[in-house]
Amino acid sequence: MIFEVLVDPSKHAAIDGSGTVRGHVGEQSRLALGSTFIMKMRFGIPYRIKSRVYEFEEGRLIAWGHFGGHRWRYQLEPAGERTRVTETFDWSTSRLPLAIQMLGYPRRHGANMDQTLQRLAELVESTK
Repeated sequence: MIFEVLVDPSKHAAIDGSGTVRGHVGEQSRLALGSTFIMKMRFGIPYRIKSRVYEFEEGRLIAWGHFGGHRWRYQLEPAGERTRVTETFDWSTSRLPLAIQMLGYPRRHGANMDQTLQRLAELVESTK
């Protein structure tokens, strides 16, 4: 169930802990390696951004990124009766690493990711 939320862009605004993801654009099928999707965003001003899935392993891993080069990655691992979800913000591939640092993303994203994982858990639990 967790992975199904992550591969459905229409659910991304519901789990976003940063407050920047506002919704998805258009009809979207289930994400897979190479899929593209467009999200409605707001960081000061509203905008849209197109992302691509760069890493994908069914039920275990999905990572996407956009023109900036950085990626959001979700890894799922069985942990007994539960599932451990690890979210990472990988800016090692960023085209503008100095801008990422100056905007404070590395410092802010820890709290945003904690909030995202909490919202993901709540959404999954509420649909059981």
